[in-house]
Amino acid sequence: MSGQFIGLDLGTSSLKAVVMDGDQAILAEATAPLSVQRPHDGWSEQDPASWLTAADAVLRELASRVALNAVRGIGLSGHMHGATLLGADDAVLRPCILWNDTRAADEAATLDSDPRFRALTGNIVFPGFTAPKLVWVRRNEPAVFARVTKVLLPKDYLRLWLSGEHVADMSDAAGTSWLDTGNRDWSDALLGATGLGREHMPRLVEGSGVSGTLRDTLADRWGLPRGVVIAGGGGDNAASAVGVGVVKPGEAFVSLGTSGVLFAASAAYQPDAASAVHTFCHALPGTWHQMGVILAAADALNWFAGSIGQKPDALTADLGPLQPPGRTLFLPYLGGERTPHNDARIRGAFLHLDHGNDTAALTRAVLEGVTHAFRDSFDALSGTGTAITRLIGVGGGTRSDYWVKAIATSLGMPIDLPVSGDFGGAFGAARLGMMAATGAGAEIATAPPIARSIDPDIALTPDFAEAHARYRASYSALKGLT
Repeated sequence: MSGQFIGLDLGTSSLKAVVMDGDQAILAEATAPLSVQRPHDGWSEQDPASWLTAADAVLRELASRVALNAVRGIGLSGHMHGATLLGADDAVLRPCILWNDTRAADEAATLDSDPRFRALTGNIVFPGFTAPKLVWVRRNEPAVFARVTKVLLPKDYLRLWLSGEHVADMSDAAGTSWLDTGNRDWSDALLGATGLGREHMPRLVEGSGVSGTLRDTLADRWGLPRGVVIAGGGGDNAASAVGVGVVKPGEAFVSLGTSGVLFAASAAYQPDAASAVHTFCHALPGTWHQMGVILAAADALNWFAGSIGQKPDALTADLGPLQPPGRTLFLPYLGGERTPHNDARIRGAFLHLDHGNDTAALTRAVLEGVTHAFRDSFDALSGTGTAITRLIGVGGGTRSDYWVKAIATSLGMPIDLPVSGDFGGAFGAARLGMMAATGAGAEIATAPPIARSIDPDIALTPDFAEAHARYRASYSALKGLT
């Protein structure tokens, strides 16, 4: 297939970009950093203008590395649930409230008590979802709420800048608590319950569909042809799934990014909201997915490393072979937790510290705590009847073999590590851009070349199971203190 295709992945800590050719070979990559503001406990915000600056930077960098005059399509991926509020002339009204912001816990509980939300969306109304954030704004910033003309998800604000179109894709929209997930359309009833209407929402397209074309001024700036198609794209995890070929039942991936995700593809809409498992539309037509979500995965390691003045990679570089979990437990609930607890108020903890806990021991405890959280999600997905036959590892945390082996051992199954796994979302977005520009479908979303596979240490599986049981009991004990 001829041409080039760009993928942009708007993450919490950086914006990643790739350009690939018609054979899906990566020609160039670029990354620009982003920062998060936390003005109050439980708050997490970002300035949408920083996304545009980052996008311009990565596209200029791509253009400096390879001529972009053959680009036919652009795909977008981004962190989900963010509330980007626009007023007249698409002016941003306030900082975007991010996915890991928990200020709207009370509002989420109120919406979740309305049975229509779980019935239509297939999910609990989590505090991090978009709808409760708008209810919080309505209650606490009424002047801002009164000026809202459009609510966009983060990557869709980037799309607006690129194309001038207000559009969302199905996978990202499914994380708002406003989408009728089975019917893949906005629910007027759910919008009305939060004081909004369909006119406040972007137009919906499938992730592989065409959402618009690149503005001529931007095409000229970066040396792209005019008329480049922009795909619907996907929420970060759905796009990553397209990037690593997780598009059929039984296929799954584990993501060790800022958050942690255990994601399994499904050919049918089979929600189980009470389990706190997320059931969303996939980025491809006629498909859905389930996932368990950990709010702080690599973010927990980054927090610990920053607290002791070291770099995360340095902490995990010399841990040696996998060890049985120690008695010290780390609960990674730095900003609450999603699966399986749906608890915005729980907070993290080190338990059973003693004089023998040096830096290496505490680092292992942090890695083990996140590993136990993945086991929670694995058990929750299994409880819904989801069977996982193949597991791929993606995200920056997979650079630690120790961590990946711990997760493989806890789950009792090997984890395949693809080449360039840290760019799964951007690569998946580029694939969606190819689909939109050429009419190709799921057949191009094949598994990438696997660099290596990390097998579980079966001898240690009982040790991890025992530690996970203590971890679960510790949550119950800690919950009573918060």
